[in-house]
Amino acid sequence: MNEIFLDTETTGLSFKEGHKIVEIACIETKDLIATGKVFHKLINPKRSIPKEAFEVHGFSEEFLSDKDTFDKIADEFLDFIKGKKLIIHNADFDVRFLNGELSAINKNKLDKKLVVDSLEVARNKFPGTSNSLDALCKKFNIDLSKRTKHNALLDCELLREVYINLLDVKEPKFNLSSNKSKIDLIKGNNYNKEIVKISETEMEMHKQFIKKELKKNYY
Repeated sequence: MNEIFLDTETTGLSFKEGHKIVEIACIETKDLIATGKVFHKLINPKRSIPKEAFEVHGFSEEFLSDKDTFDKIADEFLDFIKGKKLIIHNADFDVRFLNGELSAINKNKLDKKLVVDSLEVARNKFPGTSNSLDALCKKFNIDLSKRTKHNALLDCELLREVYINLLDVKEPKFNLSSNKSKIDLIKGNNYNKEIVKISETEMEMHKQFIKKELKKNYY
């Protein structure tokens, strides 16, 4: 089963109080390795955006006025995530908003059995400490320099790096002395990107190892 790292931005904190989603982003992975498939939409909430929300994500009513409403992008979103495990940080918040938006247009709600809350994973691993996405990035030395505002697509990529570290996945050592091409490597408790080339045999070892770790940690 492929994974989806998902994040939303909204006009406020409660769907029941009339707040709406203004951004949805999803990054697809297979065994936590990005497939290159991305879903990203800005959404016209058809309502005012409070100053507090604007200061978080930077999306104004004027900027979003020509974007599609949620009902126009819902089917594409549901097709993208269908049958995939959803990894979300503080999942209750995003799921409440998504299910509220889906119910409002008579669409089926998300299957909570497919949702993994990375915040709960972090709390189990680091009880009694801050486990916000920012705090976890700092804990794992993940670069936050581009996160000047909350951005759902960037936050999905940061969450992927954080989640890999939360699972504490350590790969078998490969012979990396040959030619160069791009591949993501996981090194202990830090996630780094290096330019290397590994053999097909080593890549297969990597895939089998990741599958084993995923089953052990959350499948």
